[in-house]
Amino acid sequence: MSEPEILFHQNANAGVVTLNRPQALNAVTHQMVLKLHAQLRQWQHDPSIKCVIIKAAEGRAFSAGGDIRDLYQRGMAGKPHLQFFWDEYRLNAYINEYPKPYIALIDGIVMGGGVGVSFHGSHRVAGDNISFAMPEVGIGFFPDVGGSYFLPRLPGETGLYLALTGNRIKKDDLLWSGLVTHYCTSERLDALEQMLCETDDVEAVLSPFAAVEAASELSRNQAAIDEVFATSSLMEVIDNLEISANSSANVTSAWAQKTLSTIESKSPTSLAIAFRQMREGRNLDMRQCMQLEYRIVSRVLSGHEFYEGIRAAIVDKDNAPQWQPATIAALDPAAIAANFAPLDGENGTCAGELVFT
Repeated sequence: MSEPEILFHQNANAGVVTLNRPQALNAVTHQMVLKLHAQLRQWQHDPSIKCVIIKAAEGRAFSAGGDIRDLYQRGMAGKPHLQFFWDEYRLNAYINEYPKPYIALIDGIVMGGGVGVSFHGSHRVAGDNISFAMPEVGIGFFPDVGGSYFLPRLPGETGLYLALTGNRIKKDDLLWSGLVTHYCTSERLDALEQMLCETDDVEAVLSPFAAVEAASELSRNQAAIDEVFATSSLMEVIDNLEISANSSANVTSAWAQKTLSTIESKSPTSLAIAFRQMREGRNLDMRQCMQLEYRIVSRVLSGHEFYEGIRAAIVDKDNAPQWQPATIAALDPAAIAANFAPLDGENGTCAGELVFT
């Protein structure tokens, strides 16, 4: 028999969660979401559990996202899997509010759904091999699992830049931006985990590993990012990039050209959704962000872009998505706004607004 997709055990004072799908880059499934939420609730009320640690089975990914192939197959069969997102987003909010230290040990690729089960915790410890991205606009989706909460709270316009480009960043960028709170060499992560299990004082154990701000690629580009992305519309971002790309400042010009090319390869619809999502999210609390994202996903799952993005990237692998519309200029503002409208339907079910219990 195959091993469980997610493992739980108690080690001294800690409840330990292990994402256990290394062959699938620990992509998060619906059953993993349900089991994790139930176990966290149990541990919350267990006085012998002083903290929760979440890590991944050995491999090159902490978690590369959600199980998008399953979502694609269900959607193409005419049965969009809204229940997955209903349960996932409630879990994300619950982790954000968890009353005990919630420590993610992240060494490897972390994207999408993997971010949702780790970055909302109280402590995020990066290993040497950490690689973070929210690349959803490249598959016709949007940076969900709380992206509308944590991305707008990064320095300056860093969050909007990451949302619209989907660019991967590594350890130094994560430390500089505050996306992770601590750093531990990969070879010492197991020892750190054991120390955390045996302590009554998580802060004392983690204190020597506290993030120290260091120079990074993001920090070097911060001025340019802020200048280009501090706008009131997506088209202004494109205009600013085009101006910078044609400027005489070679360094800025090269960065702008690369950034413009990256953004123009993404779904125009997804870019417009992500832009508005980032702007609205900076004024919302975590629960409100998850309700906003549930409104969006309820519409996206019945649309074209997500399934076309997955077809091009995962199914046919031709990397030639046919976006509808194909350009930002052709977008209908009313169609974008419709993704953010309140949901009709009965509260307390996945047909209506997201509610919390």
